[in-house]
Amino acid sequence: MENVACNLCGSDRHTPVYEMPDRRFFREEFFTVVECNQCGLGFVNPRPAAAEMQKYYPREYYQNPPTTSHHRYLKRRFTAQAAYLEELEHGGGRKKLLDVGCANGEFPRFMAARGWDVEGVEVSESSQRISDFRVYTQEFQNIPVNNPAYDAVTAWAVLEHVHDPMAYFRKASRLLKRGGLFVFLVPNFGSVASRHLFCEDIPRHLYFFTRETVRQYLQKTGFALEKEDNGRKIYKLAPNNWLAFMVRTRLLGKKYSFRDVPLTSKEYRRVHHLQSGIVAALKYAAYSSASVMDRMLWPLIETAQILRKTYGVSTYVARRV
Repeated sequence: MENVACNLCGSDRHTPVYEMPDRRFFREEFFTVVECNQCGLGFVNPRPAAAEMQKYYPREYYQNPPTTSHHRYLKRRFTAQAAYLEELEHGGGRKKLLDVGCANGEFPRFMAARGWDVEGVEVSESSQRISDFRVYTQEFQNIPVNNPAYDAVTAWAVLEHVHDPMAYFRKASRLLKRGGLFVFLVPNFGSVASRHLFCEDIPRHLYFFTRETVRQYLQKTGFALEKEDNGRKIYKLAPNNWLAFMVRTRLLGKKYSFRDVPLTSKEYRRVHHLQSGIVAALKYAAYSSASVMDRMLWPLIETAQILRKTYGVSTYVARRV
């Protein structure tokens, strides 16, 4: 574990926001999320060092269910992602894309089918090996390209995972042609889901951004922010347990900590050795009726958050100036 200063402004003054475990793989390990007192960037501190991180990305992290519904979901998601790059497709000639954090390579393949020349960056040893297009296996800032070679760089839910986001912004600026687009999706630390409801995937998520900290990163690295889409059309960070949070904090005037968070239905089934089905659903409803009601209210709550630009994730489009 290592202690770090703020990646954005360099300050070593910060305030703890919350503590939670790795809910996905190592529930006995707890981590603290802090907020920089100077610029407002959120980050895990102390955090696992880079050499320790492979432990938190086992092979099952990259395994997708080979179902028809999942393939439909991926097609919808990739279509939404590609829409941010459509303006570049209308220019002359083939365009070149670098997808940072390309995982198993699905999005670059989708873009190749649309006529793009594609490359990727993926450091995890647990992801699938890719042979149909070039993939750099170093950290993004260390790949052996240092000239403006790309029309677009994308990073879908990547920057929150890395140990040095500033290095990623600088490298993207160096690799993009003038007028090229850097499109990236990150958690919204200004949202209830990210800041209060323990919905982040810690410690795989190491950094948490507000629109103001994103603006500062872009200003420091030669980008002009063109667009922010706050919403759920690519990835979701749903306000799970919003109802319990509101009751406890607004009605009862108490603090909401991780110990107040009920098990998810999946966690409940695992703990009680139950198969998915009506019996398990009824038992879970008896265990946490508030969670069931909370889930029913999600569409309404999420829609209100999107209208107010307070949803849990945002996609940003920045142009290299």
